[in-house]
Order: sequence, then structure tokens, then C-alpha cells
Amino acid sequence: MASKEKKQPEKTDDSIFKEFVRQFKARPFIFTGTFVVLVIVVVAFVFVPAIVPSQGRVIDLNFGSYNKIPISYVEGNYFYQVQQNLARQSQSGDLDAANYQITLYRIWREAFEAAVVHTAILDEMNRAGYSAPSSVVDRTVAMMPDFQDNGVFSSAKYRSMDSNRRMALWRQIRDSITAQYYISDVTWLKTPSKEGDFIASMSSPQRSFDMVSFPVNSYPDSEISEYVRNNPSLFRITHLSKITITSSEREARQVLASIQNGNETFEDAARNKSRDYYAENAGDMGNRMVFELLLEIPNESDREHVLGLSRGSFSNVIKYADGAWVFFRAEDNVREADSGDPVIMDRIRNYIMTYERGRAEDWARDEAEKFCADARQNDFDSAVNDRVMAKQSFGPVPLNYGDIVLFPSLQSSGISELNYAGQNERFIQACFVTPVGVPSDPVVVGSNVVVVCPLEEIIPDEEETGFISMYYSYWLTQSFEQDLREYFLYNGKLDDRFWDIFQYFLE
Repeated sequence: MASKEKKQPEKTDDSIFKEFVRQFKARPFIFTGTFVVLVIVVVAFVFVPAIVPSQGRVIDLNFGSYNKIPISYVEGNYFYQVQQNLARQSQSGDLDAANYQITLYRIWREAFEAAVVHTAILDEMNRAGYSAPSSVVDRTVAMMPDFQDNGVFSSAKYRSMDSNRRMALWRQIRDSITAQYYISDVTWLKTPSKEGDFIASMSSPQRSFDMVSFPVNSYPDSEISEYVRNNPSLFRITHLSKITITSSEREARQVLASIQNGNETFEDAARNKSRDYYAENAGDMGNRMVFELLLEIPNESDREHVLGLSRGSFSNVIKYADGAWVFFRAEDNVREADSGDPVIMDRIRNYIMTYERGRAEDWARDEAEKFCADARQNDFDSAVNDRVMAKQSFGPVPLNYGDIVLFPSLQSSGISELNYAGQNERFIQACFVTPVGVPSDPVVVGSNVVVVCPLEEIIPDEEETGFISMYYSYWLTQSFEQDLREYFLYNGKLDDRFWDIFQYFLE
């Protein structure tokens, strides 16, 4: 349990939970063999639910169930032993007060998930009608250190244990062996040696590259100004205030009439009767460009009606698709966008990058095409130097589509522009179809248009391919284990009440 000194009362349970989940996903514990079944060596058992005090209450540590089988934390059971083992590992490292609650969460969450998987495996084996043979369980119990005397099984030591504890130990050993058989059958598959060799051969050949990038976000202001000149109506600016009535059209008209008759001000009506985001600001929507009103006023005729209002005038009552009725007041006359205003230009840039991004990509591609023409006529480095550009280099890497962990990957190059390039089929083709020494055609990769130039192609040595062949069997087993773990945790049979119970440890 967390001590009083480590409690952080200023945080809500919800905020702590979100922080736990964020850090747990970002830096999860590494499962050393996801389904490693602990050998049961603890012989002190208590046959009642473990409890923790919480403001005078007694809490049953039932963290949920799998297929209606309880996942409880009871001293001596599997959940308990995994949690204790992880806690001992944590104590051996640095643990400051700031990370105490996060570490506590990780320990308990990992132990809980391990217990879920263990319970699910036993459930699968039970439904299949299998249980570890009694003779095998007996031999395993007899070899436990607690029952040895000079390396020989001691029946006296065995009989000295309380019969209930002895039976509990026997059952835990039986469950452990049963689970190990399941894991062995499902995941410890022998991989044909030729399969490993075939996978290793996919790491060859490997290429090294030079690369230049043309960021799409470098779309110049001159192009944006030109777009504004060609589409002036889209970037007209208006200043509006708005009142939204959700009860009925009749009430909306009554509110509008009351304002127009001077019985109440627009600002008071907005604060007291409007039901939208702008009510607390007396209905003021601020300055808006026409494109920013496309969702606010989706009907084009209604939108043009509002944009045609003179300063101080009111719109008609407009019905929205969600059943609300709204009307607007023009706070100023509509004006054209000032392309010399950097704030206005930033808003227009954001519009283009969101809704007309193809224009910026086309511009970047055109710049890349000019670079390619120059590089092919002269050479790659000369084209880079003439434009005072930054050149990046990476490799050697094989044709690794999908950034498979078995091989060197584009993502491991440390170049941010290549973070998602391993999933980009056109980029992979450009890298490995383009002849060595020739600049590739431009390719869009994320927010950049890139050009690569293969420098050389090599065949990796036998030591590297031999390691991949050897590692493949282990990697395949780990993949099977991870798939099974994901299946048991997300197949719909788990009733996860972990946070409901764990939060008591924070008190």
C-alpha cells in the first residue's frame, strides 16, 4: 500500500488513472516470455481473500473475472506470486517518490494481466478435458527443496506440512504443469531450419542512400497570396454574434423580436437564453472567414444571407439540422482579407494545408522534379550545393516493407522524415528499383516530398544472416505468445475491474 507520505490528494482518481494508462502504454514492462509460468515454491497459504483497509472498510481483492472465473488476489495464489516477484524486482532498482504510484500501477497491472492469461489457459485446458497427470505432479512436488533431505525426498518433511496447505500446493503445481503443456503445444513450435535460412536471405541485398526532402509545409506565401486572389469570396471576413435556441422556432422568434423591440439586449439574451459555446461570451463569435463558417452555417443560401448583413442588423431565424434555431447579428461589415496581415495569412495557410493540401504537395513535387533534372544532368551533390539544401544519408538497409524487427529498418535510421516510410510502398520501390547512382523520382512521404539516390548495394556477411536465422525461431515464438495474450485480454470474456480495486491502494 502507498504510504501517507506518497499520497497525492490534489490529483483526482480519474487524472491519476489517465496518467497511469498513458505511461503504461508509453513504457510498458517487458514480458520476459509473456506466458512464463512460475514454479510454485511458496508454501504459506491463507484460504481467505486478502484485504486492505480503506477508511474503515474491508475490501475483497477481486479484480474481475475471466469467463466468470474470479481473478482474485489471495496470498499464495498465482496473482500473488507474480505481483510479489515484480515487486522484488522493482525494489532492486531506483524508485523515487515521484514515480512511486506509477511503478505501483505497473506492478499490479502486469501481475493482473498475467493472472488473466494464466486463468484463461487453465479454462481452455479444463474445457478440453485435460489436467496434468497425478504421477507427474507427484514427482514435481517430491523434487521441491522444501521436501529434500541431503538430496533425497523426505516423507517426514512432507507429512509435517499441514494437509490443507499440502493440498493447495499440489493443486498449484498441477495448474502450473497444465499451463506449461498448453504453452508448449501452442507456442514452442519447432521452426524448420530452412525456413529460418529463407527469412535470413530476405536481408540481402542491402542499400545505402543519400536523400533530400522538400517539406510540404514550406509552401510559399506567394502561392498562398495567389490562391487568395483567385478565391477572394472564400476568405472574406465578417464579425458575427449568435444566439441558439433549442426549445422551438416560436421561442427563437420571440427572443429576436424582444431584442429588436428593445425589451432586452442581445448580450443579455445570449447569456441567459442561448444554448451554445458562445453564450458565455454574450454570443460574440469573433472575426470569421467565410471558409470558417462552412460548418457553422452549412446551407449556402443561409450563409450568403448572413454575410450580406450590414453592421448592427439581424439575420432571419435559421433552422439547423440538429433541431436548433439560430439568428445572427452583424458586428461589422464584411471585408476582404488582407494578404499582408501575417495572422490572416496563417489562418489561410491552415485552410490550404487542411482542405487544399494537394496544392502544396504539387508545389513540393515540382520543386523536387527540378532538383531531379539538375541532379541527373550534373550530379546529386552539385544539385544539393546549388540549392544550399541539407542532405541526409542512411543505410545499409534491406527491402524491409513494414519495418519488420528482424531486419535493419528505415525507422531505425534516426531520420524523422522516414518514421513511416517503411509502410510506404512507393518509397520502398523508389529505393530498390532505382539504379545505383541515379536519383529516384520524387515520392510523397508523410509531410515531405523526398528524392533518394542509391549509393551502393552490398551483400551482408554470414554472421549477420546467421544471427537472423537463429533469432527467427525466438521471434516467431514471441509473436505467437503476444497474439495469445492479446486474444485472452480482448476476446470479450474478461470482466476487467482492475481500476475499481487498485484505486484503494492510492488511499
